[in-house]
Amino acid sequence: MSGDPRLPSQLASLRFAGAVPLDPKPAPTRPPAGVGGSRPTPPRDGSPTGPVIIDVSEETFATEVLQRSMQTPVVIDFWAAWCGPCKQLSPILERLAEADGGRWVLAKIDVDANPQLAQAAGVQGIPAVKAVVGGRIIGEFTGAVPEREVRGWLDQLLTLVDEASAGLAAGADPDLADPHHNAAEEALTQGDLDAAAEAYRSRLAEAPDDADAVLGLARVELFQRVATIDVASLRSRLSADPDDVEAAVMLADVLVAKGEVETGLNRLVSVVWRTAGDERERVRAHLVSLFQALGDEEPAVAPARRALSAALF
Repeated sequence: MSGDPRLPSQLASLRFAGAVPLDPKPAPTRPPAGVGGSRPTPPRDGSPTGPVIIDVSEETFATEVLQRSMQTPVVIDFWAAWCGPCKQLSPILERLAEADGGRWVLAKIDVDANPQLAQAAGVQGIPAVKAVVGGRIIGEFTGAVPEREVRGWLDQLLTLVDEASAGLAAGADPDLADPHHNAAEEALTQGDLDAAAEAYRSRLAEAPDDADAVLGLARVELFQRVATIDVASLRSRLSADPDDVEAAVMLADVLVAKGEVETGLNRLVSVVWRTAGDERERVRAHLVSLFQALGDEEPAVAPARRALSAALF
């Protein structure tokens, strides 16, 4: 899977809500995957880089799911301790994650401990499984389906991702030949956000109109900002002062990174209405940076642009 934040249109049209389901169906006949007890994810050189099964919370979601999905498909298992069907499905997902040896990562989210993540993902019932690629849901199913059907669903997911990556590698996007884009892709594969940002900035110094570099840099910068935010402290600040502009901007970043895109953008538009002068300009500029990070295909961007124009003029 390419680490580049650009995706073909069939993947890039969706963010963290409104997923396209991949229907669970029996897997095609194929040699059985080797099952081992080790969980490390082998990179291109074969050495382990991290676990294939991880527990995710609200504080770690941006890094462990959204950022990680830029380089490897992430399958989220929404579960709860009291859920009987979850106890049937979770071991199946864990077994298949280990069997596939790092082709995808299983992110387990306890809905009782992280209700806002479940709400952002549109979870209506559990167990709920959602596949995230490039920060966007591209497939999902609900319920404790049999292992053979889960295997078939995963095979569809991996085939779609492999075909998308092959299209990029075959030259479907000429920008991939640019060394700065390649450097950014490699940096994202290694989880080095600083190096990725620097590569995109170098590309924009040469080609300021490179829309893919603008989009890539905006997304990387969003991940950089969110990684440094203490969510608990931020909520305390806003409780004490709802008009704290700096805190409002930071909260919008957190919400967008978590997938609550419409809520995050609308909160900032409301701040524009309440502010003036330098503070209003700061919020406006930040909104524009979020529009760039999300891209025009994000459904929440167009109405937020219109709302911003109404607030300004």
